[in-house]
Amino acid sequence: MMKFLFRWSRFRFRRSQFKSVRFVAIAAISLMATLLSLACYYPASPPAQASSILQTPLSTRGSEIIDATGRPVLLRGVNWFGLETETQAPHGLWARDYKEVLAQIKSLGYNIIRLPYSVQALRGNSISGVNFDLGSNRELQGKTPLEVMDLIVQEAGRQGLLILLDSHRLNNQRIPELWYGDGFTEADWINTWTMLAERYKNQPNVIGADLKNEPHGKASWGTNDRATDWRLAAERAGNAILKVNPNWLIVVEGVEKNVPGQRLKIHWMGGNLEGVRRFPVRLSLRNKVVYSPHEYGAGVFNQPWFSEPDFPRNLTSRWEIGFNYIARQNIAPVWVGEFGGRQIDETSKEGIWQRQFVDYLKRNRLGFAYWSWNPNSADTGGILLDDWKAIDQPKQALLNPLLPAPTLRASIEPPKISTSPVAKSRTSDRALQPQRNRDTPTSRDRTLPSRPSQLKTNLLIQSNWQAGFCTSVQITNPGQQAVQNWQLKFNLKQAEIDQSWNGTFKRQGTEIIVTPPEWGRTMQPSQTIDLGFCAKKLGRDYLPSQLEVIAR
Repeated sequence: MMKFLFRWSRFRFRRSQFKSVRFVAIAAISLMATLLSLACYYPASPPAQASSILQTPLSTRGSEIIDATGRPVLLRGVNWFGLETETQAPHGLWARDYKEVLAQIKSLGYNIIRLPYSVQALRGNSISGVNFDLGSNRELQGKTPLEVMDLIVQEAGRQGLLILLDSHRLNNQRIPELWYGDGFTEADWINTWTMLAERYKNQPNVIGADLKNEPHGKASWGTNDRATDWRLAAERAGNAILKVNPNWLIVVEGVEKNVPGQRLKIHWMGGNLEGVRRFPVRLSLRNKVVYSPHEYGAGVFNQPWFSEPDFPRNLTSRWEIGFNYIARQNIAPVWVGEFGGRQIDETSKEGIWQRQFVDYLKRNRLGFAYWSWNPNSADTGGILLDDWKAIDQPKQALLNPLLPAPTLRASIEPPKISTSPVAKSRTSDRALQPQRNRDTPTSRDRTLPSRPSQLKTNLLIQSNWQAGFCTSVQITNPGQQAVQNWQLKFNLKQAEIDQSWNGTFKRQGTEIIVTPPEWGRTMQPSQTIDLGFCAKKLGRDYLPSQLEVIAR
């Protein structure tokens, strides 16, 4: 099967709903009504609430991922690719400050980034496709790809975002069938993982290893052939990682085919987890394995099931057989590492599939990482539009019912990353990045007057549910000169902030004063900073009002 780019995700929790029962005079009916009421009143353990702060490390309990306090957690995020391509750096940094990108991801309500890399890139000495004149991107100049990963990880931690590392490729050109090949050995693959496990063992927002992206072709499951049995290779790599870093989750994708007794003839690459029923992954720590299918629509490849007469009713059965039986039978958690597509309408095959799948994630409380954040995924597009700044609002609206996600508490200063050396021995990455704009002056060429009044604000309500909401405030400098020493002021009458990002929020009566982080206190021309918060509603007048930028 030809595979170009398959990307996928999943996400969100259901709020428990309680049915009221009216009692009638007849005793027998009254007793029955009471029993029914009690049955509905005590649901299965509820998910973490949107406003909660999760605590790492994470582990598993039956079909759930839980945090360090034992509370169920749903990981809902995006894939931000590029470190596995020829640029050897996350894409879009030719147009955006990397800290702004992370802030925007957080502002939409996501709590995790699946970060693809290649073994070749992490051994590299240089990066490309980065405009070092854009804000914090100057910090990336002269850095190796591994050091760029360090900075992404650290800043994500500062902003309260989790990171799942993804061994997406071995070289920078393609996704291999197996975990070795393309000039690399199994030892190269495992040694890279143990290097990363050691490097980030004290970085609490790095929560695990997605061992290999989309095993396919010759890859098998349960065949006991050491050369092709992906389940055995996952055990070898997973145990090597846990020996170095026992806190990580070990995320294991499926294969494409070659599973003894599989019921479905065709699967997506990495989407076939039918073998787990008879041949589960056995790790030295039993509460660390998470299974991760990838799922796509007809926009990626027009698979036969999209043309079956019972489409889309046939989809649920496929998902149950292919992977969700694992969670339903309480074997282990299921987390969708990739899903996505360009169409979200109610008439196209892809649109119908994508709507059905989002609803399935919601009903089954499955987490996900959407493919992709990047707009330059040719067959799926992304959350961002082609300018790398604006949001694809209809697509985001489709995902909003699954958001916001419980998050880490943003850290002031993350732990220092180890500098252990690199071990020796479906990305739609076709787009070419623009050349760096060499005419853009650096901050050293500009004066820094204090004129906060020239900054513009834009309030965006990202999520709104019965008990709370999340909002993002974009601060933009449209002028020709930099601005420093600014603060944001607004009124918040009937809401209580319970989490925030990219600023220190202080209340004085109904007034909120926000001080930006140190890296955002100087606003360069054309720069935008996203800051925001989630809050509990205390009444009808809960939305922020009278936004104003003031001098410190």
